[in-house]
Amino acid sequence: MLRKTSERIMSDREVLLDLDYAGELQPMDCYGSLHNGGFIPQRYLSTAATGDRLEEDDNDDPIYIHCDARTSQPAPPVGNYFRDGRTKIDFVLVWELRSRKKRRSKGRGAGAGGDEVGAEEESRSEKHHAQLARWRDKFTQNLWTAGLLVEKEVTSSEKKTIHYLKLNAPWEVLLYYAEELCLRAPLQAQPNPDFNSSARVLRKLCIPNIMEQSVPNRPLDYYTCAFRKSKMEKFLGCEKRDTYFTNTQRHRIVYEILSRTLYGKRKRAEVGVARLLNEGAFTAAFPLHEGPFELPDYEVRPDELNQRQVLFHYWARWSRWYKYQPLDHIREYFGEKIALYFAWLGFYTAWLLPAAVVGTFVFVSGVMSMGSNTPAKEICSSGSSFLMCPLCEKCQAWNMSDICPMAKMGYLFDHPGTVFFSVFMSFWAVTFLEYWKRKMATLAHHWDCMDFHEEEERPRPEFAAMAPAMEHNPVTGVKEPYFPEKARLSRMLTGSMVIVVMLCVVMIFLVTVIMYRGIISVKMYDTGSAVLRTQAGNIANISGSMVNLALILLMGQVYTALAEQLTKWEMHRTQTQYEDAFTFKVFVFQFVNFYSSPFYVAFFKGRFVGFPGHYGTLFGMRNEDCGPGGCLIELAEQLFIIMVGKQLISNVQEFVIPKVKAWRQKRALDKVRGPRLSQESRRWEEDYQLVECEGLFEEYLEIVLQFGFITIFVAAFPLAPLFALLNNWAEVRLDAHKFVCEYRRPVAERAQNIGVWFNILEALSHLSVIVNAFLIAFTSDFLPRLLYQYRFDNNLTGYVNFTLAYAPPSYTNHSMCRYKAFRDNNGSYTLVYWELLAVRLGFIIAFEHVVFFVLRAIDWMVPDVPESLELQIKRERYLAKQALADNQLLQATRPLAT
Repeated sequence: MLRKTSERIMSDREVLLDLDYAGELQPMDCYGSLHNGGFIPQRYLSTAATGDRLEEDDNDDPIYIHCDARTSQPAPPVGNYFRDGRTKIDFVLVWELRSRKKRRSKGRGAGAGGDEVGAEEESRSEKHHAQLARWRDKFTQNLWTAGLLVEKEVTSSEKKTIHYLKLNAPWEVLLYYAEELCLRAPLQAQPNPDFNSSARVLRKLCIPNIMEQSVPNRPLDYYTCAFRKSKMEKFLGCEKRDTYFTNTQRHRIVYEILSRTLYGKRKRAEVGVARLLNEGAFTAAFPLHEGPFELPDYEVRPDELNQRQVLFHYWARWSRWYKYQPLDHIREYFGEKIALYFAWLGFYTAWLLPAAVVGTFVFVSGVMSMGSNTPAKEICSSGSSFLMCPLCEKCQAWNMSDICPMAKMGYLFDHPGTVFFSVFMSFWAVTFLEYWKRKMATLAHHWDCMDFHEEEERPRPEFAAMAPAMEHNPVTGVKEPYFPEKARLSRMLTGSMVIVVMLCVVMIFLVTVIMYRGIISVKMYDTGSAVLRTQAGNIANISGSMVNLALILLMGQVYTALAEQLTKWEMHRTQTQYEDAFTFKVFVFQFVNFYSSPFYVAFFKGRFVGFPGHYGTLFGMRNEDCGPGGCLIELAEQLFIIMVGKQLISNVQEFVIPKVKAWRQKRALDKVRGPRLSQESRRWEEDYQLVECEGLFEEYLEIVLQFGFITIFVAAFPLAPLFALLNNWAEVRLDAHKFVCEYRRPVAERAQNIGVWFNILEALSHLSVIVNAFLIAFTSDFLPRLLYQYRFDNNLTGYVNFTLAYAPPSYTNHSMCRYKAFRDNNGSYTLVYWELLAVRLGFIIAFEHVVFFVLRAIDWMVPDVPESLELQIKRERYLAKQALADNQLLQATRPLAT
């Protein structure tokens, strides 16, 4: 039926990419013919007028041949294949159509106010559906013209029809794009390298390693070089066409074609499947999973499991929480970008173990030494010796001995060990990042992406749709959508003003929480209960932290949606520019959102209280003072509630939300399948029921914010690394389960690092040094105690009296009451205050200079690329040149796992 020509389908790039090419193309095998339900190009049909198409039923698409379910058809093959059982399904496009009756009833419902309005709405809806149909037809025709094989499946009911378009890239198409995309090809196999340093150490010490596991079908390692079709015979496995390209490579090639294919006019940038998804022409586009993730009921050898089953059984199950992650398998199935995320998360979690051990030891040492805390002993035994000034206008004077339990508890978070731990964590953070750079370089080399750089990116679909003009791209010379740089900068400036306004809203909420704590404290005192009066500050602080957490989560959701709209409005040309701008906006906001309250407690609370008779006020209320146990214990409470509460809520959301979405999608699809529910679902139907993968942004953001908590405020909360470690053990399995079991398979993306997130981690690690220096100097009692030991008594006897001042004589409410400050009887600062200020500033300067000097030394001593890796790279280059004997065409070699 189809005319054959002598022209090869892949002989000329213009034939592939010029969608207005008028010549005929040789079809692959028999796809596109009548007997197999394949796609038939529009130009070979004698009918298909646009007007006729609109009058036909939605299920009768004239550019396809459909198989009637009532006719005798052979059973579909098991696996991801076309109906012939041999041609692989590399990609699936899905779209849904309502029946005409459903659309008409919807139009009549919209026009309840008048028949003319209803008719106009129905006409607009019909035109929109017709436009989407024409785009789909043109897009599918151009996919076939570009060399892809296509086959269609339909699932229908009375109300809705779901269309599945299966795509396959033939051998010649794969060869052409493998060379164009610079895929790596294997030259020589080599043993898999052992990157696990902990396993090597345990092996040398002859200690059994319970974390090690034998995962079947580990991808081989190869010496590789850039693929060249002319050197095909030099590559390993070139005779096996079905298995030469991995499934992820096939997916990447097909997605590249989908991204380049036109569906409308080139001058309007109507190109690519991403924009068709945004326009609603397709509802989904995804590669298929390799099969079910559940293990079969019958006994099967491990090496007979499919890749998805291997990942589920040896990685995603909760029982594997203590095992090493099979990173090579993850990379082979999901691509380098996702594999690098899990490698980073696992590496970070492993490094949290020593930090958690040291932090727990510091906390336990504080518990054990509580009895030797002389100031706490003095407070507990003082009786009525220290009559303290009232904490509010309605409050009564109180004895310092009333806060004996809080004084003892405060020592847990404010003792010399916390100073050591803050220094330790500063070194830990920078050393972790230095060794991650080495690990990242090793993995990038092993996974063939060390020299990977993004190609000249095409414009984003939204940018192409909204850009007001067309200009020549200076790199490619092709006309592309263009948005004036001046207008973009103006929009970015306006967007930054919106960010400032939102940050002001965060400050308003912070003031609201401060006032809430003051009101709760007053209410506790009004009850008359001695217990409530004693614990009023703690109750107000804990409840205020919970309210603050709720506001943080609410504002985070609101701002993320706002930042997404702002970033779209700024008209960034490429997806990378868009993601970087969006990441910056959200992180800046979330940084202020999460850390503003801890910063306030650490550095501002209790600094502007004033003194008896001259108290500072905020909206008529006295400024907050630190509680009886000091500000560090309140900071620890805040960090515990915000950090741990956020982690618990996030984990519950990650566990519940994908399951709810998948259940709703499955329920909707089951309604369409109707009578076929008793039959086993096909692979594309099962994958369509899954949740669309939304990327790694939320995953990175959650862990990076956690990194800030365990480094910036670690002096006040030594148990933070322990809680982070427990959370991350769960996080790895939650994320693994989502990607393997609940998400549609994402397109494999290449990457050589974790991107802008590494820069954010470096900034946080340096900020933590400065914050911890100020925290020890101004919030902790470490330096006042040190000064007292040096000047007066090494055993801190009399230290409590040293820190208390007498109320001025003008304060007649409670004469001779005491308050914590270094002031004289007139409220002026004493000489001790200025001496202590000098000590604090000197400590900050010394702390920062010493720590930053050691950090720079660590950076200098630990090279970013291991010496052994550099030697291996040079040797691989030599071997590749010798193998191909073509120095002009070769690039640097890499090991590739296939």
